[in-house]
Amino acid sequence: MHEEFEPLTVAGYAREAATTEQGADASSLSYPLLGLFGETGSLLSVVKKKQRDRASYLGYSAAVVEEFGDVLWYLSAVARRGGIGLSAIAANLDHDNGSRTQDDSKLTFEALQPQLISRDGEPTPAFEATLLQLAGEVGALLSDHHAGKLTGDKNLLAGHLVTVLRHLIQASNEAGVTLEAAAIKNLAKIFDRWPKSRIFREPFDLASDPDERLPRSLTIDIFEKSVGGQPYVFQRCNGILLGDRLTDNAVEPDDYRFHDVFHLAYVAVLGWSPVIRSLLKLKRKGEPAVDEAQDGARATLIEEGVTTWIFGQAQRLKFFDGMEQGDLPLDMLKHVREFVAGYEVEDCALWQWEEAILQGYAAFRFLQLHRRGRLTVDLESRRLSIEELPA
Repeated sequence: MHEEFEPLTVAGYAREAATTEQGADASSLSYPLLGLFGETGSLLSVVKKKQRDRASYLGYSAAVVEEFGDVLWYLSAVARRGGIGLSAIAANLDHDNGSRTQDDSKLTFEALQPQLISRDGEPTPAFEATLLQLAGEVGALLSDHHAGKLTGDKNLLAGHLVTVLRHLIQASNEAGVTLEAAAIKNLAKIFDRWPKSRIFREPFDLASDPDERLPRSLTIDIFEKSVGGQPYVFQRCNGILLGDRLTDNAVEPDDYRFHDVFHLAYVAVLGWSPVIRSLLKLKRKGEPAVDEAQDGARATLIEEGVTTWIFGQAQRLKFFDGMEQGDLPLDMLKHVREFVAGYEVEDCALWQWEEAILQGYAAFRFLQLHRRGRLTVDLESRRLSIEELPA
């Protein structure tokens, strides 16, 4: 028996979107207005890229849907902070002033686009013209805010928002995109990043042979030691040295020699690491297809690649010192997801990746300071902890 699809209401979307607003003064219009302006520009940028690279820009359709969703989110935020329901704005599209009609909490996105035009993904001249109108109206809205005209004038704000939404719907129709699809995708993205509840998925090797599973608990000593005047990092588990001694492999020292701590964080938080599987000889040989695709050399290179790339981002952000849950750049986490596309770990949410990165870099900063430490991986509690290593 199939569940009936329930159309998404404008009020329902606005209510869900409101739960994901991060930081910034909740009473100020400046933050969401700047976001609305920026995301509208991003939507225009997507079209520009399609015009410039018609043959090679393969992500156009998905990018357009995502940008429509981002514009909608900020439009909802502006309305909310202005004391106006997004559904009231949507119910008033036939009028020039948002005060003329009552709110309609049952109004659906589907009802806003009864004549959606099917498109082949190519931007049309009409679509481009409508986007420019949309950008112009958002600019006028921002200008009136800067001039202080919106203060105490809810009707003026509502009028602007009605016009913005009208242009947004027209642009969606001309692009062959439903705002309902954009809204649903937008909610999926923001809850992937800022979830209502944090529930970790089961380890990927839960059904594997127990002898081929990543350890649920593991203690590793990491320490720096000079050999022939050259500093190396060694790793020891149960009295046995693991892997090769490590250097930074860089012209300028940057302590990347401690980078295995990031792989251990992936084990602790994500339940994943082809690198650590190889190091501990825990490749899933009993599952040949899994061993080939998920534990092989290519998967190991992907993990090393994403780890190196994140390290480059971290260097510019003081190795994420002082950052907490919700602070890592969304674009960075999305790029990580793109790195691992096609591998089992792509099923991990963005917030899980953030948790793994933050825990890994907390341990890394400890090692930078002390040059040695005892790491404990606890896959059951999804924690990587570090303490001083006895001399």
